[in-house]
Amino acid sequence: MQNQEILQQAADQARGLAIDAIHACSSGHLGLPLGAAEVGAVLFGKDLKVDPSDDQWLNRDRFILSAGHGSMFLYGWLHLAGYDLPLEEVKNFRKLHSKTPGHPEYGETPGVECTTGPLGQGVGNAVGMAIASKMAAAHFNTSEHEIFNHQVFALAGDGCLQEGVAAEAASLAGHLALDNLTILYDSNDVTLDAMADASQSESVIDRFASYGFAVERIEDGHDMAAISAALERARANTEKPTFIEIKTTIAKGIPEVAGTSAGHGEGGAKFAGAARQGLGLPEETFYVSAEVRTFFADRKAQLGEARQQWDATYAAWRSANPEKAALLDSGISRDVPADLLNSVQEFAADANVATRAAGSQIINDLAKAMPLLISGSADLHGSTKNYIKEVGDFTKNNHSGRNLLFGIREHAMGAIVNGIAYYGIFRPSGATFAVFADYMRPSVRLSALMGLPIFHIWTHDSVAVGEDGPTHQPVETISGLRVIPNLDVIRPADPEETAGAYVAALQRIDGPTGLILTRQNVPNLSSIPVQTRREGVLKGGYIARQEQGELELIILASGSELNLALQAAEKLGPAVRVVSVPCMERFDRQDDSYRESVLPRSCRNRMAVEAGVSDLWRKYVGLDGVVVGIDRFGMSAPGDTVLEELGMSVDNVVKQAALAGLSA
Repeated sequence: MQNQEILQQAADQARGLAIDAIHACSSGHLGLPLGAAEVGAVLFGKDLKVDPSDDQWLNRDRFILSAGHGSMFLYGWLHLAGYDLPLEEVKNFRKLHSKTPGHPEYGETPGVECTTGPLGQGVGNAVGMAIASKMAAAHFNTSEHEIFNHQVFALAGDGCLQEGVAAEAASLAGHLALDNLTILYDSNDVTLDAMADASQSESVIDRFASYGFAVERIEDGHDMAAISAALERARANTEKPTFIEIKTTIAKGIPEVAGTSAGHGEGGAKFAGAARQGLGLPEETFYVSAEVRTFFADRKAQLGEARQQWDATYAAWRSANPEKAALLDSGISRDVPADLLNSVQEFAADANVATRAAGSQIINDLAKAMPLLISGSADLHGSTKNYIKEVGDFTKNNHSGRNLLFGIREHAMGAIVNGIAYYGIFRPSGATFAVFADYMRPSVRLSALMGLPIFHIWTHDSVAVGEDGPTHQPVETISGLRVIPNLDVIRPADPEETAGAYVAALQRIDGPTGLILTRQNVPNLSSIPVQTRREGVLKGGYIARQEQGELELIILASGSELNLALQAAEKLGPAVRVVSVPCMERFDRQDDSYRESVLPRSCRNRMAVEAGVSDLWRKYVGLDGVVVGIDRFGMSAPGDTVLEELGMSVDNVVKQAALAGLSA
């Protein structure tokens, strides 16, 4: 391999950067940055097709450090490769407001493609990016111009591959034959607590072969020629994804801890001086030689020239395909049609349908208005009703399909949907039953942390699920989702509120949304104007029934319980206002004047109704108010019976109001 000597110098100097940065803050993980240094040298010094001067170039290879605890690996190589990550930021590793946080964070550091830290997430994100890349090629490449043809690489360790999310995602990647995906396994036989054989004995490479990956093992993970040859074979593979097991020595360069579990964390940093000397580095900390600087400057220039060739192809493609170019621009800009609400047909005034079923019509209407909208389900399209008709499924033989069949893989669905969002062109969504949202909670949390514009459809929203019993009846789930910062949770009451909910999810481009939909039929609340319901959801809360005369009582409700609240108000009298609160988060973001107009402080007589745990409603009704909720698990019986048994009835709402002296 050409330039092997200079790349070895770069590998050792990258080791030095990691040692010095981690030693300086007495925090971090040395094992991977030192053990996989030769992998980094080959990737960033020879193989990756990127443009360090533009970390958002559309056709760049994506590199994901799934083992995010080894973040100094990524920061060191991004710095050497010439990204906008100066040495001062490397020195500021793990310090407040630096571009080098403890784990890589999307949007904080040029060259970081996604947020990794929770192990295995990066593998799922990489699968999502590989899917998005195939979709982009199918939607935008033409026979004359190929503008998308890059690869996706993920570097993972034992921790990533032991996590179930990675197994789920890899299984789907193999099934879909994603030949643009390569997973590099930093196989060092060590986990944090002990040697790896204390907790695993399977052949990981054989497991990936069974998923449908092309697999190979590099016995000496510090042999750069072998690494380079394997990457060339992976890039040439056009039939299946590639899995490369690379046997490395954890913390290589610090003999006192190398090859042991003690080398995983910062424990080896106390040997920094001796390690630097052993690596042939001077006493100067954060040292990078002039020769290494020159090598990477030259490589950056070469990559820039290759980028210019792509730019010429891209310009010709735009000229020849103005409609495709406009569509691509809209995806990159996350544009949403201004009249999106009007794209959804109104429902019949006497409609009586489940909000999940209403969602079927709605998502199909919206899919016509937004051709980059992608839907998916965890083997539940027949129940979640979010299948987009006439656009096909994404399969290994059809990359233009807009429905993703995730199989029974909720956690991978969450991570893959995030990966598609990170890619930055499509508007992805996934669906499952609400009670299974907990299977995907870590992925949902990360989408909220990073402000990804995705949405999930969670159906079968309450004890009204009925006969399936308490295992499938969420009571705490919706409140559990509401406490995740930056996640909008929308629980619409009827078909028209559901239309508003879907549009709200698509209009939001700075964070994720969860749509909570019913299994059971609910009436179209036609006593409330259609636009009031639709636009009210966009604000999170609105007046569904205006009191007559002096206001004496406010009843708040969400979802199917809004109908209960409206019926109870009729019995309680004209002085009762009913407020629909489909989305607490959106309502709380409204200005004070709007919130005051809906929930005036002057009226402290308040009650809330929702078929779920009650505590979150206290922020609206106060400690003296009444919440008719369900603070226990459900039961197996027909849905209507369970609702009645657990107090979700008009008569009980009226009774509880009377007991509290809230009758108007």
